[in-house]
Amino acid sequence: MSDAPAIDKTAIRDASTVIVLRDRATRPHVLMGQRGAKAAFMPNKFVFPGGAVDPEDAVVPFSQPLTPLCANRLADDAPPDCAPALAAAAIRELWEETGQVLGQSGSWTDPPENWRGFADMGHLPNAAPMQFVFRAITPPGRPRRFDARFFLLDAEDLATDPDDFSAASDELAHLQWIALEDVRGFDLPFITEVVLAEVAARAADPRPPVSVPFFRNDDEESLFLRLYGRPIAD
Repeated sequence: MSDAPAIDKTAIRDASTVIVLRDRATRPHVLMGQRGAKAAFMPNKFVFPGGAVDPEDAVVPFSQPLTPLCANRLADDAPPDCAPALAAAAIRELWEETGQVLGQSGSWTDPPENWRGFADMGHLPNAAPMQFVFRAITPPGRPRRFDARFFLLDAEDLATDPDDFSAASDELAHLQWIALEDVRGFDLPFITEVVLAEVAARAADPRPPVSVPFFRNDDEESLFLRLYGRPIAD
């Protein structure tokens, strides 16, 4: 468990980002798209699907929840009940920005408005395949700041055709699968480059990481920590 002092998160929003990995055993690719030139946050950059947690994400039903290890590590240096909303936000943002569904067949009544498109596909969100692999807080001085959790997911776990982006919103342009060996030729945010290095190192190993890197920025200093999970009472 991290023993760093608490950070003032008044202007920092919780967020989730999804790294979808394809062809892991042969020539790994990741799913990315380009943010618009007028975007307030990271304009023109190629990024993974992701965005801020919405209040409604905390009440979304899952076909399968996060693994206990993943949920426990998400709660390290964070509220103990944060994991479900973070997982739901990741699945929702993946759906909104790429049209890809991480879910299993199932129906739910009266879904929140920002989940109706997903529910109409006849699926319940499935958090079980996701691995928590990185966390980063946006440095001070940026127009928007996020406490972003990065989840790794195999494309084989998607319920939809990984080449079909017809249901995607227009938030990300040029959606495509980019080979890890080629990705540094794109215009990437610094933190995305750091995360991609972690993904490349783990591409051949589907097991959860031993610990989760945490790139933490506050007004006084930047720290690179490791998250192992909250202590479990006997």
